Amino acid sequence: MNMSSNLNYTQTGDYLLPNLTLNQPRKPLGKYGRMRLNFLKQQHPVLYHTMLLNGSLYPTLTELEQTAAAMKKQLMADLLAKNPAPDKEKNQMAWVQHMNSLQEQVEEVIRTELIYS
Repeated sequence: MNMSSNLNYTQTGDYLLPNLTLNQPRKPLGKYGRMRLNFLKQQHPVLYHTMLLNGSLYPTLTELEQTAAAMKKQLMADLLAKNPAPDKEKNQMAWVQHMNSLQEQVEEVIRTELIYS
């Protein structure tokens, strides 16, 4: 039997099983990476397991996290340019409501285009 020299095996009963390690992230996933991970686990389990086993899951989730952060920054800038916020000094409550509204619009776009697609 010819076994690959870069894999180590463990004898388990009558079988030799490869010692596999998963490509885990160096730092924890952020909000959007975790949302996408849960979506894949629940809605696309075959894709989730395929990505997990071939080592592409965590690099893909990390990339999605970075894409979402850049998208969030750009969308907020675009929305603020089209819909300027009230003066924060004069009307702080209106400013907070306005910014929360824009933030929710951005979150919805990210969820629709990146997380649940």
